[in-house]
Amino acid sequence: MVVDELVSLITHPAKQDWARRHQAILERLFGAEGGRYPANAKGSLKLRAPEGIEVPYAAYINPQNPDSGAYGGTSLVFFPQPKWEDKPCLVGMVVGTQGLSPDEGILSRPGHARKVRSICTWLNKQLPESAWAKQDPTRADIRIPTVVTERWPEMKDALDKYGGEIYALFRPGEQDELTRDAILAFLDLLVEERGYAPLKGAAADAERIRSEWFRYLMPAVTEAELVELLEQRRFVILQGPPGTGKTHLAKKLFAEAYSGCGEIVQFHANTTYENFIGGLAPVQDGSEVGLRFAPRRGYLMDSVAAADGRKQLLVLDEINRADLAKVLGEAIFLFEATDPDREVSLPLDFGPPIGTKLRLPRHLHVLGTMNTADRSIALVDVAVRRRFAFVDVWPSYEVVERHGCELSKSFFRKTISLFLEHASEESRPLVPGHSYFLAGDERTAIRRLKFELAPLLQEYLAQGFVAAFAEHVRALIQEIDSL
Repeated sequence: MVVDELVSLITHPAKQDWARRHQAILERLFGAEGGRYPANAKGSLKLRAPEGIEVPYAAYINPQNPDSGAYGGTSLVFFPQPKWEDKPCLVGMVVGTQGLSPDEGILSRPGHARKVRSICTWLNKQLPESAWAKQDPTRADIRIPTVVTERWPEMKDALDKYGGEIYALFRPGEQDELTRDAILAFLDLLVEERGYAPLKGAAADAERIRSEWFRYLMPAVTEAELVELLEQRRFVILQGPPGTGKTHLAKKLFAEAYSGCGEIVQFHANTTYENFIGGLAPVQDGSEVGLRFAPRRGYLMDSVAAADGRKQLLVLDEINRADLAKVLGEAIFLFEATDPDREVSLPLDFGPPIGTKLRLPRHLHVLGTMNTADRSIALVDVAVRRRFAFVDVWPSYEVVERHGCELSKSFFRKTISLFLEHASEESRPLVPGHSYFLAGDERTAIRRLKFELAPLLQEYLAQGFVAAFAEHVRALIQEIDSL
């Protein structure tokens, strides 16, 4: 098959007939007989493999480029080893030296860079230090970091010459199947960006490869992983867009992994040091006034006082709604996962077992939740942030597949795709969670889309949070309104 021939040519390159073999492969990639893409997609790529140059390569480029000379736009490029050694080529996604045109729309769209980075993350998981991707493909002024180029010193000439234009790299190892999937992941993406999908016969293979790297766009976290992280780090915050089930996950862990030992606390703007740590509070007595002020423990001290050797979980829901630095006060010193023996002196005596010294027992774990889309509240400051492990919680395809009807599934895919393709890194955390799409029948789905999802998107527009792709959001709202 033509795909196998391509992989063979990349893993065992030969100077003789290098360009001719690439041309033959490129032509056969398109068409029903043994091809991967439809015949009408044949004009989406063409070959550039000049002979007699200092740094040889074969590039699959935008066909709008001239037949010779420098080219522009995005391309999939294969760099053979120096002296044409029988070793795998270095595979790269490259912006032509003539600039972004005619692929400005592809290269400047956040989704393209996001997908390329996800492919490289997936490849590194399979074969450590085998791949790298630039944050922004359009920045030809930013060269490949030295820490990356040092991995492949034999490719120094290619990396020096095109270090600014290369925005993704993969170095094949000995796993032929991974090499095949890596090449096809980049090639499928490049053809998809030109507006074409694989043929029906190759669709299952393409979807398998896509699903491998696509999950790194919005990685899922399991309950077992969270329990292990809490055991190691003790203090963890779940952060993510609205509707991703952060609170539900925290309560589930509280009930199951911790058997309900601990407490669940809702933070808000009026949460204070006295509420959370402790302070003076009025108590009734028999004096003329009828009350006096005495030390009273807060939620954290209550959890410490209740410690009986069993694992306990203190859940702080919407932790960033309070001014956390003020709420913690001097107790921030205690939130150090690697030093459970830390203690602070208290200004008051809170009675046994606390007294005037506060220490967090090793088996007391703290789990906070934080809505990253709530721009009306302050971000957690650096001093607090470094004391917690932060876990991203993203919308789940699996949950919607299990609990959504066809209409809700369709709009979930449209909404997620919209944010993945067009949202900047700053606005990406605004992507609506899967809870907006959990509807078992069409009538319920329409109601949730119209009266929950659409108002949320309207609010994003009103606040200017999605200004960069506002028309795309308005088009989605119009589609919902037409239901």
